[in-house]
Amino acid sequence: MTSSFTIPRGVNSPTGGPRRRRISRARTTRVLAASLALASTALGVTGCDRAAAGTLHGSKLELPVAGGTAVVDTGTLAVSARAGDGRRMVLSEAAAAAGGGLGKPGAVTRTADGARWSYPAKGLSVTAGVEHGRLRIRLRAERDGSVSWPVTGTDRAASSVQLPRGEGLDIPVRDAFWNAGAEKGGLAGSTVDVGAELSLPLWGYALDGSQGAGRQGHGVSYLVPTDIGTSLRFASVGGRLRSTATHAFDGGEGTREYDVSFALTDGDPVAPAADYRAYLAQHGKLGSLRRKIRQNPATAKLLGAFHAYVWGEARTATGVERLKRLGVGRMWLGYDAGPHPMDAAAVRAAKKAGYLVGPYDTFANGQDPKTADSPTSAWPDRVYPDFCIRKADGTPETGFGGRGCYLSSRAFEKAEPTKHYLADRTRTMTANGADSYFLDVDATGEVFRDHTAGHEMTKAGDRANRLARMRRLSRDFVLGSESAQPWANEVLAYDHGSGTPVADGLWALERDKPTWGNYYPENAPKAFFKPVRLPAELAKAMYDPKYRVPLYETALHGSLVNAERWELSYEKLPAQKTTRALLAMLYNTPLNYVLDGRSLTEHGSELAVLQRYFAPLHRAAGTERMTSFRWLTGDRTVQRTVFGNGTLTVTANFGRTAHDGLPGGCVDAKLRTDAQPRRLCPAQLTPAGPAASR
Repeated sequence: MTSSFTIPRGVNSPTGGPRRRRISRARTTRVLAASLALASTALGVTGCDRAAAGTLHGSKLELPVAGGTAVVDTGTLAVSARAGDGRRMVLSEAAAAAGGGLGKPGAVTRTADGARWSYPAKGLSVTAGVEHGRLRIRLRAERDGSVSWPVTGTDRAASSVQLPRGEGLDIPVRDAFWNAGAEKGGLAGSTVDVGAELSLPLWGYALDGSQGAGRQGHGVSYLVPTDIGTSLRFASVGGRLRSTATHAFDGGEGTREYDVSFALTDGDPVAPAADYRAYLAQHGKLGSLRRKIRQNPATAKLLGAFHAYVWGEARTATGVERLKRLGVGRMWLGYDAGPHPMDAAAVRAAKKAGYLVGPYDTFANGQDPKTADSPTSAWPDRVYPDFCIRKADGTPETGFGGRGCYLSSRAFEKAEPTKHYLADRTRTMTANGADSYFLDVDATGEVFRDHTAGHEMTKAGDRANRLARMRRLSRDFVLGSESAQPWANEVLAYDHGSGTPVADGLWALERDKPTWGNYYPENAPKAFFKPVRLPAELAKAMYDPKYRVPLYETALHGSLVNAERWELSYEKLPAQKTTRALLAMLYNTPLNYVLDGRSLTEHGSELAVLQRYFAPLHRAAGTERMTSFRWLTGDRTVQRTVFGNGTLTVTANFGRTAHDGLPGGCVDAKLRTDAQPRRLCPAQLTPAGPAASR
């Protein structure tokens, strides 16, 4: 059993002519139906061509979409489709609204590319049409309320759901683990905020029973550009995972519009992400790492670099020189804003070594300057408490770790032209000559509504303000942020966090300080350096390779460099080291470390070998699209990726037995110019015996 996808060049990136790379699958070629559609012109019409705009039979509106025909029931918003080969699919069951159904629909009016109608009892108006081969349905509410729709995964042939939790998951709908509740690591009964908790505003399903020899597979991609105010709830029905989106129409939040696009795909596990990459490109919202390098040549130093936050000796010139002597060619080095940041001599040494270096900072938290426990939370004048975000009842939004408050991006934007609080902070933090900057929180999905008189803002306004200040920073620094959402991909060069499929149990584990470690000693905080064994359910939910798929890289590789969360350094989870190293090489993403003098002694040689293996692969393919992902075995333990037009091909064996000569626990990578693949077996680099304690 294999699975694969390809993305036509020129469709999913801002540059390049039309081109299709072919991948063999059981001697047949499978290509994303969505991508095929997106390579062509939009199927919607600009005039009143009824054939192109579909047909209406009673309550059934039929619209031609890429790969088949979509059918919308104007009475209930149920959506189905007929694929080009005749396969029928359920894309959504009927919608539900507060107090019951949608009520009796108003008259249907034909439009140039579809139709419009309303549900007067609920104050909803609907337009349906075709855009770039996708069915697009937009709901607009005249009053506050909610709608639960689309209702997905109900087709009896639904076989797996694709969910962008961190890098991404492909979950068989009948899998017993995921059909359990969140307390056991599963999804049943849980609700995720699409805009805040997913790394991409999408999900998808694949259908089974349709992938015989020579036949096209089937699936559906759901894109939700109006992600603020949208949530996705999972339920286990008859031992099968289903999901229902709910959108809250809120005039105060500016979420009175709800937009969902449906695309027919070939059922591939990364098809929804390929569809989203195309969507971003079509709407002029897909960034380019090549362009960022042209604008700031220092950005090129990200290519081939591992990332590390440094402490103690590792943040001195001597520590940097030790790294260089170990043979580490490129690194991104970050440091916190404590009392002993990297000094100018250390920064000069880092630049001389070819490394990027920059501070950790945040503009999101404020505390009383007299008692603030972090320099990043101390601000001049009356930034605290005047800039605090306040809830509707007037109380402040509690800040990091229950301390202080979250600060309003709107208040900062209004003050910046005259007060220069952010510019002054940045100037102070980089007085040592740093050429990079890590701005925590700003690019994450967690945004706020502020009710404070004088700097009121919606969540969308918060997002826009953060984007504006990140754009300013990106002109002078190689900019990164936490768990970057795609709306920030054009301004960021890297992120820490979107590579990690965080499960709920992780936060509880991190709060267990005796197990996880605390934020001391200052030169090597146990929270970062103490090795931890994940509970079995948490390890399975986050790092079992049979569920992992590169949705984030499919959507955004070549726009920014993505890594795991900084508190989950490579050495933090000894039991997952081999898996994480293989995933990093397979996805062409850097490992993230924390380093001090002791860890340089204990793990520096291993780090150097891994970085030297990674460097030429990432330098060649870091600016390329991920164009193919395949499972080479039925148990999903052997996986393959391709970047660019064959620039790099990587095969990873997560199993215990060899496959086509590749041993278990090893990875082969082959550049286009290589005569033979380059092999790495990470476990062979690790000294035997238990991990060192801290």
